Amino acid sequence: MTRQITLTRHVAALLSWLNTAHPPTEHEIATRILKIGEEFGEVVAAYIGVTGQNPRKGVSSTRAELTGELCDVVIAAMTALATVAGDAEQADRILHEHLSARHPRLPALVRAGAA
Repeated sequence: MTRQITLTRHVAALLSWLNTAHPPTEHEIATRILKIGEEFGEVVAAYIGVTGQNPRKGVSSTRAELTGELCDVVIAAMTALATVAGDAEQADRILHEHLSARHPRLPALVRAGAA
C-alpha cells in the first residue's frame, strides 16, 4: 500500500533533490524564497486567464489550472521555510506553532466581522 503523500513528505523529498543539485548557499536560499514570487506570478496569470481579463486572450485558463498554481505557491513557501528551518519536519513544526499562536484570535475576529 502506498503511503499518503503529505505536504511534509513531498517537501522533504523536494528538499533532498534540491540540496543535492544546489547546496543551500546564501544565494540558493534567496532563490528558493524568490521562487514563491515566481509561483505567485503564475497564480496571477492563471486568475487573469480564468476571468478573461486580458481581452487579447479571453478566457485562457481553467479553475483547475488556477488551483494547481495556488498549490505550487504553498509548496514553494514550504520549501523555502524548510530550507531556512533546516528540514521539512522542522518547517512543519514551525507552521503548526504559527497556526496555534494565531488560531485563538480567529473567533474574536469572526465575531467582530459579524457585528
